[in-house]
Amino acid sequence: MPATRDAGRAHVKTGFHDPRTDPVPVGWPEFFRAARLHPVWDYDVMGLDAWTARNPPVLATVSDGAGIVAAFSVLVCRPRLRHRFAPTPGHRLLRPFWAEVCQPWLSGYPGLAFAPEVAAADRRPLIREFERSLRRRLGPGLLGVLYRALGQDFAQDLQGRGRLVKAVDSVAVLENRFASEDEWIASLPKSRRGGLRRQRRRIADDPGVVVAGGAGREDLDSAEVATLIQGHRDRHGKLPLDTRTPPSAAFLHRFLRRPDVHTLTYTGADGRLLAVNTLLDHPDSPAKQHWGTLPVDEGGRQGLLFDSYIHAMRYATRRGVKELTAGRGLPELKATLGFRARPVYSAAVPRPVLGW
Repeated sequence: MPATRDAGRAHVKTGFHDPRTDPVPVGWPEFFRAARLHPVWDYDVMGLDAWTARNPPVLATVSDGAGIVAAFSVLVCRPRLRHRFAPTPGHRLLRPFWAEVCQPWLSGYPGLAFAPEVAAADRRPLIREFERSLRRRLGPGLLGVLYRALGQDFAQDLQGRGRLVKAVDSVAVLENRFASEDEWIASLPKSRRGGLRRQRRRIADDPGVVVAGGAGREDLDSAEVATLIQGHRDRHGKLPLDTRTPPSAAFLHRFLRRPDVHTLTYTGADGRLLAVNTLLDHPDSPAKQHWGTLPVDEGGRQGLLFDSYIHAMRYATRRGVKELTAGRGLPELKATLGFRARPVYSAAVPRPVLGW
C-alpha cells in the first residue's frame, strides 16, 4: 500500500494560474494523470473555456516539495456581467465579488482534487491554505467562497464554525456490474426493459435518422451542437445563481475533436442535427456529459434520450469501467434506468472565516 504524503503539515505553497496567459504549471500533467481527472481539467481545455467564459476559470494549485498535492478550479464571479465576454487577464475588481470552486463543464463533480497519496486527514489543512491564499490574492472585495457539487467526504472537510454546508441535489451513478448492454437492459423493470428494446429497434429501422458516434469527431457543426446543448440547459438544467457560460461554438469546435471526448449524434435525412450527447472518457467513471435535443414540435424525435443511454452502456460495458455517471437532471427518469442518487453538497464560506 503506497505511503501517504504528510501534506497537511509539510511546507506548502499555493499558486494561481490563468490558463489564458500563463504556462502550464510545473507538475500539472503528472498530477492530472495521478489524480485521474476528467478531460475538462486539462489545462488547454480550461484555457479554451476561459477565453469565452463570463467568469473565466483560474487553476489554483497547492504544492509541497515533491509536487502538486491539491488543485482547485476557481471562478471569480461578478454581480454584473457583460453579455458574453470575460474581463481581460489581470483585471483587478473594484466591486464586491465572490469566488466559486466548481467545474462548470462537469455536472455533479467538485472543483477540487487531491493527489492520491494525500491522507484524508490532510485535506482540510490544504483547503484552508488555499482559502488563505485566495483571500490574499483577490483582496478586500472578496465576499467569500462557494464550493459546488461536493461529495460527502469533501463536504465534511468544509465544515466548521461560520460555514454553511448543505445537501442540494444528487448526481446519477450507475454501478457497472454488467458484461453487455443487453445484460444491463435485462436488469431493469419490465416496462423500461421493453421500452428500451423497442426504441433500439425503432432507431435501427428508421431511415430518417442517422446515428453516428466516436471520439475526436471532426464532422460536426459546433454552432449547431452549442445551440442544442444550451436549449436543453435552458429547459432542464438551470442552476440557482447560475454562473456558467453558454457553450460557445469556438470552444466546442476544438473540444469535440479531443480523443478523450466521445460524441453521439442523431441526424435527420435532411442533415439537420436532431440530438447530441457528449461522453467524457475516464478509466473508472466515464461521464455522460452534455445532452441536447431538438424539441418534437420543432422536428425532433421522441425516445432519442433513451437510445443514448443504450449507447453509453454499450461503451461502459465494453470498457469494463467501474461506473457511469449522468449528471444531476431528471433523477426520477434515471432511476428507472438503474442509476442511484449520490448526494451532492454545497458549502458557503464567508470571508471572515476563510482559512479557519
